[in-house]
Amino acid sequence: MTAHPPSPLAALPPLPGLPGWLTARMPESPENAAFLCGAGLALLEGLLADPDAAVPQALLANRLALSASAATSALEGRLAQEGEIRDAYHLTPPGEAPGPDGDLLVFWRAALKIRLGTRGWQAELADLVGPGLGPNLEGWLATALDQLKTQGPLTACAGIMRAVLLADDRAEGIACLMSDVVLARALRRSQILPLTALHLAKRDLRALEGTGPGADLALSRALFRSVRGAIALSQDLSRRAEALRRVAPKLRSKASDAAVELFLSEDAVAPSGMLSPRIRGTSIAMTDRAARRFCDRLVSLGVARELTGRPTFRLYGILP
Repeated sequence: MTAHPPSPLAALPPLPGLPGWLTARMPESPENAAFLCGAGLALLEGLLADPDAAVPQALLANRLALSASAATSALEGRLAQEGEIRDAYHLTPPGEAPGPDGDLLVFWRAALKIRLGTRGWQAELADLVGPGLGPNLEGWLATALDQLKTQGPLTACAGIMRAVLLADDRAEGIACLMSDVVLARALRRSQILPLTALHLAKRDLRALEGTGPGADLALSRALFRSVRGAIALSQDLSRRAEALRRVAPKLRSKASDAAVELFLSEDAVAPSGMLSPRIRGTSIAMTDRAARRFCDRLVSLGVARELTGRPTFRLYGILP
């Protein structure tokens, strides 16, 4: 039997957990839900801004985009799992359509590339939303940003979701995206974090089409669960990224630094295409064999794992 070295994660001290008052059960009311959601967002923003935590934020965003894709699939009644969506996106040959599952991740990752507040960002967003709803976008955003100033972010998020769903009750993903946009503007972020879709149920979206108080409560409750999960994910990614950086000197490859950086930004890395013949985003060459050996070396060092369970067409990542 082959003995595997202990995971480098075991040598790292755990990051502080969530404070007890944030996880304690409170009476369910719009006020309590809004309080918890706001407190969670403040903790998440502080964690992301903390240089000592060193959360790999591109990796966090891409991982949340995958989760949002699966959540959107469930809201649309398709029930594609994260693994199926990830494989469809990453393993589709260049120039070929990734299919409806892969298209979900194409949508959310395209949203991550839009830099909010920069010149032309609303036009980019309208192009992503498509011609059916895109022409309404400017008016919806203007109303939501007014609500942001006068009634707060949760009301603004619920309002823009309601506007989208009343225009097209099948545009669940777009409604969630627009909520994420409003939330990002409230936090003065230049990039969305896909949070709204993660814990919403179909009944919550139907409630949002009405005007009762239960709709805002459902959104606050779902957002709080998403934010709490994003905090835990950020802490986990911070530790995993540190473990990867600690073993990087053992890799002894001219291309290893660039390859490590790719693992710190992508939740799934395909040796062929992303590392070979050149490491994505660089001009650094790596042969197909070297790319496979590099990924297998990360697995043997306990800082990465193979994600598909297949002997061929493999994907690797630092997440469990």
